[in-house]
Amino acid sequence: MPDAAPSLAAPELIASAGACDCHIHVYDSTKPLAPTASGPGPAWATVAAYRAVQRRLGLGRAVVVQPTAYGTDNSVTVEAIAALGLETTRGIATVGPDITDEELQRLTEAGIRGARFQMLPGGALPWEALQPVAARIAPFGWHIQLQMDGRLLAERELQLRRLPTALVIDHVGKFLEPVSVDHPGFRALLRLVDSGRAWLKLAAAYEVSKAGPPRYDDVGALAKAAVAAAPERMIWASNWPHVSVRDLPDDAAQLDLLLDWAPDAAIRKRILVENPAILYGF
Repeated sequence: MPDAAPSLAAPELIASAGACDCHIHVYDSTKPLAPTASGPGPAWATVAAYRAVQRRLGLGRAVVVQPTAYGTDNSVTVEAIAALGLETTRGIATVGPDITDEELQRLTEAGIRGARFQMLPGGALPWEALQPVAARIAPFGWHIQLQMDGRLLAERELQLRRLPTALVIDHVGKFLEPVSVDHPGFRALLRLVDSGRAWLKLAAAYEVSKAGPPRYDDVGALAKAAVAAAPERMIWASNWPHVSVRDLPDDAAQLDLLLDWAPDAAIRKRILVENPAILYGF
């Protein structure tokens, strides 16, 4: 049933009271779309709707990620952080190289902890902006959050290693075609994580998997390999409200994937609670 609780249920999560969903989006249909937007988000994806997801999954913290729909207008994201509560919520903004220190400070105080780069259709910023933006945000303790076709990670590895910030790689690397653990892009991903300055988001297997639910075994093989290699650098996310697909996945089932990807309860707690607390400053 779509409203059933996850099997990875409350005793493990409620006891810690700090499990974090590290990637959600909130939309406001009254806000104008950016020129680069590929389309509007769902009008129903509000703070109130996400609160229901939090309660159902037993999660206490969240990270609101700036939707590509709004470009560099971060007002919807900042308002969502405030509504969900700054004590338990952080955010990822989209900012250009020309952003002022005053605006960066304002966003930091509002709970923003990273700058988003979406290198797929709808993204607001090009690769050429990556290093300049990273230089601007580094003094504020932000990281770069990057979504790209993971098959190209080997080509970008040196550039990413030179960032003056930490790096968060989205969605198990977002390999647009499933690859093996021996693929150069996945090996580059593991090297980046092994550097101690990169994190991997275990999320959105449904976006690229050819194997399909319930376990998304092709993406799952990569997730399990990454967890085994560096559990201290893994975080989890629902990717709610799943704007990239027509058939919405079940949020509880997305959380339950951790039972397969990270069978050890102590490692799951690390992924859900301890790692996000370090990365986002809870």
